[in-house]
Amino acid sequence: AVAAFATTFAAAPLLAQAPESGTVFHVSPYVGYMVFGDYIKGPLGTSVSNAPGALYGTQVGLSLAPNLSLIGNVAYTKSDIKVGVPIFGGVGVGNSSTLLYDAGLEYNLGRMSGRSIPLTPFLQAGVGAMKYDINAASILETHATNWAGNVGVGADVALARGIAVRLLAKDYIGKFNFQDATGLGLNGDVSHNLAFTAGLRFDF
Repeated sequence: AVAAFATTFAAAPLLAQAPESGTVFHVSPYVGYMVFGDYIKGPLGTSVSNAPGALYGTQVGLSLAPNLSLIGNVAYTKSDIKVGVPIFGGVGVGNSSTLLYDAGLEYNLGRMSGRSIPLTPFLQAGVGAMKYDINAASILETHATNWAGNVGVGADVALARGIAVRLLAKDYIGKFNFQDATGLGLNGDVSHNLAFTAGLRFDF
């Protein structure tokens, strides 16, 4: 898979310069809101997770074909760590900053005709990682890196030639790496971490 990705990336500049490929390169800075899934679910309804938090990031894309782009993304968020306890709800036990980075493909579905709003929906899928830096109430300072797949759906709303508002909902799917963070052989749950973002797309 790595070799295939490298080959595609090396060939991308040649493909992107084809006359029919349209936009060659785009940059999309954005802000949004991240809702984390549970790291682990314990007995009697207990759980450990991150509280929702603000998200900041940038995506870049390189055209491979008229409707297909190779994309790369990096984002950052910081929030409290919470332990879910029945009846009492979530209890804060520290904070965690998370760096997300991934690469994948974006398929443009084409501008929707017959509408007054110039709307262009798209789909994304890729793979990357989520790097956590954890400070649990000054008692534990550690980090963990989790591999995560992702899928997303969004739309671009054109403002002017080469500029659009970009709306995107993305699901990062993976497990928290307790071995990396604590050295313990705990097995975390597969979690869905949802990112809802809005930003601008600049085409070049």
